[in-house]
Amino acid sequence: METKKTLREGYTTGSCATAATKAALTALITGQVQAEATIRIPIGRVVTFSLASCSFDGETATASVVKDGGDDPDATHGALIVSTVSWASSPGVHIDGGEGVGRVTKPGLPVPVGEAAINPVPRQMIREAVNEVLAQYGLHRGVKVVISVPGGEEIAKKTLNPRLGIIGGISILGTRGIVVPFSTAAYRASIVQALQVAKANGCRHVVITTGGRSEKYAMQEYPHLPEEAFIEMGDFVGFTLKQCKRLGIKMVSMVGMMGKFSKVAQGVMMVHSKSAPVDFGFLAAIAEQAGAGPELVAAVRGANTAAQVGDMMQEAGCMKFFELLCEACCQAALHEVGGGLTVATSIYTMNGQQLGKAVQTDGDDEVDRCGC
Repeated sequence: METKKTLREGYTTGSCATAATKAALTALITGQVQAEATIRIPIGRVVTFSLASCSFDGETATASVVKDGGDDPDATHGALIVSTVSWASSPGVHIDGGEGVGRVTKPGLPVPVGEAAINPVPRQMIREAVNEVLAQYGLHRGVKVVISVPGGEEIAKKTLNPRLGIIGGISILGTRGIVVPFSTAAYRASIVQALQVAKANGCRHVVITTGGRSEKYAMQEYPHLPEEAFIEMGDFVGFTLKQCKRLGIKMVSMVGMMGKFSKVAQGVMMVHSKSAPVDFGFLAAIAEQAGAGPELVAAVRGANTAAQVGDMMQEAGCMKFFELLCEACCQAALHEVGGGLTVATSIYTMNGQQLGKAVQTDGDDEVDRCGC
């Protein structure tokens, strides 16, 4: 009997940078070379990282970790994530990027223009690790942390960073601390299995989400549905919709955020960041349809990210835009499966505010749409 291979998770650049920082600061304080570092990642798991290097000279200390993408390696798999730590003249934890870490040059990203492309969650992880070590040794000093990635500028050419205005290297990313392998046949098989469980438990209505955060908001939106009805589809929107229809599920609610659902609205059904860029001309046309003025439409066409477009629409009070975008998602989903379903779409902000919702059907069977 063949044994199914368990997918091996990897770790984000943010986790690697945090582990390297903890090791470097410990070496700086103790004067001892470190072989490993143990950190707590955002999902609550405690993980020990082996170090690729660790050195100190009395004023600074440097440690590095090799990025492991698990069974879903991306462009940064195998990269060396380096942290150089020194004492700062002012209190607090001062984080910056060095060689191979990009710098933000356009708005619309979670990091301000001019700063190193180290995202908010990794920054928080690094601060917590530094404060933990300082507390362990009873110290109250400012600390400077510089994260670098040798060869990062070359690696970044394989990513969307240049198009997003992140210049000079890669981004330090990760909201959960781990890399979950979404782009494999085994993950698609897990989607099918989850849908089969939902059907076996009598679910005629399932809710498909792109990740853990959107699933949390989906559960708040549909509290009457059992846990089995909620399916994390990752980037596989089209595949999941087709499996829903194949299994005879009558009602499918899609819950997600601007970035990926802007692609779904265009008819892109594989929404990995590398699959297709966001079409800002398409979003500008929807903005115009929603009543946005010429200046706002032009700003949407020149935007940097879909999230930035969402911010623009909210600031302008043009909420019709989100309703139309949800309608476009529903239409694209029904086109993908050839009809026969009722499809709902809800788009949320990162902090859980619902921006828009739509429901469409062209199925033959009557479906109870209460609570959709």
